[in-house]
Amino acid sequence: MAPVFSKIGIIGAGVSGLAAAKQLAHHNPLVFEASDSIGGVWKHCSYSSTKLQSLRCDYEFSDFPWPDRDSTSFPSYTEILEYLTSYANHFDVLKFVRFNSKVVEIRFVGDREATDLTGKPGDYPTILPGHPVWEVAVQTNHSDTIEWYAFEFLVVCIGKYGDVPKIPEFPRNKGPEIFQGKVLHTIDYCKLQKEETSQLLKGKKVAVIGFKKSAIDLALECAEENQGPEGQPCTMVVRTLHWTVPHYWIWGLPFYMFYSTRSSQFLHEKPNQSFLRTLLCLLLSPMRRGASKFIESYLLWKLPLQKYGLKPDHPFEEDYASCQMAIMPENFFSEADKGKILFKRASNWWFSKEGIEFDDNTKLEADVVVLATGYDGKKKLKAILPEPFRTLLEYPSGIMPLYRGTIHPLVPNIAFVGYLESVSNLHTSELRSIWLGRLVDEKFKLPSVEKMIEQTNKEMAVSKRTTRFYKRHCISTFSINHSDEICEEMGWNSWRKKSWISEAFSPYGSQDYI
Repeated sequence: MAPVFSKIGIIGAGVSGLAAAKQLAHHNPLVFEASDSIGGVWKHCSYSSTKLQSLRCDYEFSDFPWPDRDSTSFPSYTEILEYLTSYANHFDVLKFVRFNSKVVEIRFVGDREATDLTGKPGDYPTILPGHPVWEVAVQTNHSDTIEWYAFEFLVVCIGKYGDVPKIPEFPRNKGPEIFQGKVLHTIDYCKLQKEETSQLLKGKKVAVIGFKKSAIDLALECAEENQGPEGQPCTMVVRTLHWTVPHYWIWGLPFYMFYSTRSSQFLHEKPNQSFLRTLLCLLLSPMRRGASKFIESYLLWKLPLQKYGLKPDHPFEEDYASCQMAIMPENFFSEADKGKILFKRASNWWFSKEGIEFDDNTKLEADVVVLATGYDGKKKLKAILPEPFRTLLEYPSGIMPLYRGTIHPLVPNIAFVGYLESVSNLHTSELRSIWLGRLVDEKFKLPSVEKMIEQTNKEMAVSKRTTRFYKRHCISTFSINHSDEICEEMGWNSWRKKSWISEAFSPYGSQDYI
């Protein structure tokens, strides 16, 4: 049977998939969602305590504001899911979504001879060539039956998080198989009901591996389940420390003043800057470091980081530039003060029968070990992409080179939305979906493959000079410049504010791109 043919296919119905579907709605895209609901990681990778790490007004679609957008509280994951559902209903994008439809394979059926895989001078292929370029195998409702679909263009929105857990490697006979307790990853924990999580944590010696947001929230949930004299402490095993913030005020000043305005980002290096601008950046570097130190001084005063040995060795700016800054829950350190949350710094660790052993010859008894070790987004993507594109995915720098955070110059007729990170990933995905919609409609043309690779290399070089965690592909210190270039390419005015003062000193957000 011949594959069902359609112009555009979208894989995933999370935030990015919904944004892409809305912008491409006039092409009647087919959206494949592996689960039975929209929402992506908000639906499948959230704890009962999970909240957004920014205010509502910083996490909204440009044409669909939150009903209570001026609220100062952080919305819960259930409120975010309600917001996303309202958005999908309002713009009638659910009619494009096929739920319980898991993409298990993608096959290239385009012209290999016309596809440049070297990065040499040449044009990117026509976006909608009028014939199938990709075939997609879809497994529906967990059945053994595979249905094939053919598309001129694909949009991959499965994201970097969820689905495929990143599991540490252990020496032989020192892995979880010898541990007598229970081992699970946070992705498994997210699937548990409230009663099941309580049963798992209450009265148990729990070790949480990691110190990012998912680990911090989990440790707090564990502490709250173990109140009273019978309760056991939760131990966080920490290898790499990262800066955390209690809220978005620094010594009485709003946090956006330091990184989210055009004037504040002027202090930071950006791609394609002139020699004079580079020189100016060098001269202003003491101010940039001073801003980072100023924020660090507040965090060390406000939070007991030094008391618990949790002060990172690297500057705050490096965590911000790699999108790794996390909001610390309000009562986290009060639980640590009560002895309900303990911390163990360790470079290497492995399992024993009774728990965990460390490279400093110490041991930790545990009943439960939860791996808050993140997700393997590359593995998830490589599982469905065919060769040679699977191998080319991270060519030539070891990081996925995405022009405008969307188009891989060496992978024809596919867009990747939701892989570039910033302070507001929703805004980032929406603006790139708008750009993609105009590209598909031939409102502008892409530069040559060579120029696109050159641009992605420049962005990567800036990230490498800014933070040691550059592989996360985050643009937070030059996000306004990134949006400027997208606007200019679409034929929009890049300066979006109503006055020079607002342009210089007001934060940029999704509402500026209506």
